[in-house]
Amino acid sequence: MSKQTCILLAAALVLTACGAWAQAGGFPYPPQMEGAKAEVYKTASGTELKIYIFNPPNHSAKDRRPAIVFFFGGGWTSGSPKQFEQQSRYLASRGMVAMTADYRVASRQGVKAVECVRDAKSAIRWVRQNAKRLGIDPNRVAAGGGSAGGHLAAATGVIDGLDEPDEDLKISSRPNAMVLFNPALVMAPVSGAAQNRQMPDLSARAGIEPEKISPYHNVRKGAPPAIIFHGKADTTVPYITAEMFAEKMVKLGNRCELAGFEGEKHGFFNYGRDGGKAYFTTLKKADEFLASLGYVKGPPTLP
Repeated sequence: MSKQTCILLAAALVLTACGAWAQAGGFPYPPQMEGAKAEVYKTASGTELKIYIFNPPNHSAKDRRPAIVFFFGGGWTSGSPKQFEQQSRYLASRGMVAMTADYRVASRQGVKAVECVRDAKSAIRWVRQNAKRLGIDPNRVAAGGGSAGGHLAAATGVIDGLDEPDEDLKISSRPNAMVLFNPALVMAPVSGAAQNRQMPDLSARAGIEPEKISPYHNVRKGAPPAIIFHGKADTTVPYITAEMFAEKMVKLGNRCELAGFEGEKHGFFNYGRDGGKAYFTTLKKADEFLASLGYVKGPPTLP
């Protein structure tokens, strides 16, 4: 498959295969996560959207801890916040307030991808708005996620607008860092690439011009630092798209690290997948990235 074809087919592939993966072997919904505190961050489409909070040991509202909000994958069609339960538990043990957020999806609320982006932005804004009560440093809020959830995390980091108009827009919905697992980053054709007749028009699925929710197309100088974990054998979200995004980020003066994994396919990082080897490897690297930003201290405590 040519580079140009990979670029143009990336969004189409993720819309289908991501959703199929989540439905076939994903995580239960609604989630049950012992020890997590659930709060409603937003009500939309008749649904109370909850964010599940894992606090560090001996956490107090007087603390000003760094935080991270994870968004699950599933092609903007399905999925569960439980996907990032174990990553959240670990980062809480490292001193962060770690959260995994629900958001509207097509199978449950009949929404388009643009509404998913709006919900992700609402979640980041809610964390900042409630930072004092939650014992969080509002200037150290990271966004993370996998596949479609990785897209949402990246979208909060690089896309302007698409906020809910009734929220306090003086409170930023942009995270201070991004931790992305096989994210969908190229959602529209790239200028100069050969057109592909098999590339569908994603406007109906996106609910907006696809370019407007495509992280690659919206990267600007000053974007939050990012790390990307991506399988080089991923046929759902081709590895070339992560390379393109990382290259553009760095070219514009932004920090972006790309960790490619030979032979690994989509969802390779998930807890329990193939004995958990990639889960531990990616989470250790995420820990080191967060440590470089001052979000955690000391070496990783993973085996």
